[in-house]
Amino acid sequence: MGLMGKTALVTGAATGLGLAFAKRLAADGANVALADLKGADEPAAALAKHGHRVLGLRADVSSDESVTAMVAATVDRFGAVDILVNNAAVSSTLKLTPFEELTVGEWQHVLGVNTIGVFLCCRAVALPMRKKKSGRIINIASGTAFKGAPFLLHYIASKGAVMSMTRSLARELGGDNITVNAVSPGYTLSEGNLANAQFLAAQRDAAVSSRALPRDAYPDDLVGAVSFLASDDAAFITGQILAVDGGSVYH
Repeated sequence: MGLMGKTALVTGAATGLGLAFAKRLAADGANVALADLKGADEPAAALAKHGHRVLGLRADVSSDESVTAMVAATVDRFGAVDILVNNAAVSSTLKLTPFEELTVGEWQHVLGVNTIGVFLCCRAVALPMRKKKSGRIINIASGTAFKGAPFLLHYIASKGAVMSMTRSLARELGGDNITVNAVSPGYTLSEGNLANAQFLAAQRDAAVSSRALPRDAYPDDLVGAVSFLASDDAAFITGQILAVDGGSVYH
């Protein structure tokens, strides 16, 4: 219960990785706001039945107005935002597409959520965190930005930007005792990825064979890293990108 009294905001938290992160942070003792484009009342209610202090929110991270309302609702309910997990992203719904066939509209959609969305969420929590002179921002990146992969240029570019933003924000926010780190998963068998047959066929075997620990990755494999970076044990760690991928990338 190392996060007792802290408040975490997790985006993209209705299912998959985001829900796994929210469950772990709640188990660690944090108040947790679960935000998702499709709403998060149902998973929040399920966590509340186990005695956790939670809030379900509908939010579009690509919308400045929506992000502002999301953070305001969290602060109104719990009094602060101590931890932000930037998990919301366009990924598992994408189709593998040669880069010459990608449209500007597809680029704008992916960057709007995966990159601009991270910026908006970080900007929105910066003020309450700076007032407290304390905070943890944890961005969810992707191992594809280290290794490259064909037919996902817009997605990989968006996650590469998140890595660079993590390092730059660590410099900018460090004076206010706010740490900014990223977790970089490998291909993970989340609900969304399991539902995308094209992704599953193209990525699963290649991902497993690239790992020093040659097995599938599941959402629960990632929650410990997020819990650690949110905790006081990581108080002197910032600007880092932690690869949690079974030893596929050494960084």
